[in-house]
Amino acid sequence: MMTSLFSSFDPSTSMTQMNWMIMMMTLTIMPMNFWIKKSRWNMLKTTMEKKMNEDFWNNTNHKEMLSFSSSIMITIFLNNLLGLFPYNFTTTSHMCISISLALPMWITMMTYGWTKFTNEMFTHLLPTSTPTMIMPMMILIETIGNIIRPISLSVRLSANMIAGHLLMILLGSINEINLLIMTIVFKTTLMMFEMAISIIQAYVFATLITLYSSEIP
Repeated sequence: MMTSLFSSFDPSTSMTQMNWMIMMMTLTIMPMNFWIKKSRWNMLKTTMEKKMNEDFWNNTNHKEMLSFSSSIMITIFLNNLLGLFPYNFTTTSHMCISISLALPMWITMMTYGWTKFTNEMFTHLLPTSTPTMIMPMMILIETIGNIIRPISLSVRLSANMIAGHLLMILLGSINEINLLIMTIVFKTTLMMFEMAISIIQAYVFATLITLYSSEIP
């Protein structure tokens, strides 16, 4: 039962063996003129980027992170959203994808921070007004918390994507005629909920990355 339940997250299906190409669909289905021509979609994209930059501005000291966080948020959101279409699967539900998004960013920030601002990075490991007796313990806790950040980012993203899809699979296995209307209502509500989760998880991922960069002077 568990094997058949989680087999929906298998990238190889009977329909096609190129499911991983769904990650490139956002680049192939939109021609270059889409990003240049002044259209309603282009205005919506510009408005979204402006709102995201205003929101991320207070979370970081580095201007470079604004466009970076906005780009990673749009990328994750589109991949989450494309996974809701039939015969597709959500790429961000796989740990290999989510960890490949979180780990390089974390390594880059840590390498830059510890090489350029070594003393300041050591200061972040010990909160102010910490009693002398628990200083070693606090340094250990902060160090472990800093190391597991990319893991927590990837697990949070993958777990939330998997949970909603498993509910949709379980509801889809209900074939009772008496429960058909109730099942349709639940599926419609769950689909709307999953679309909201796709936006929220992309926003949370980008916000946390921006907050982590604020610790670097």
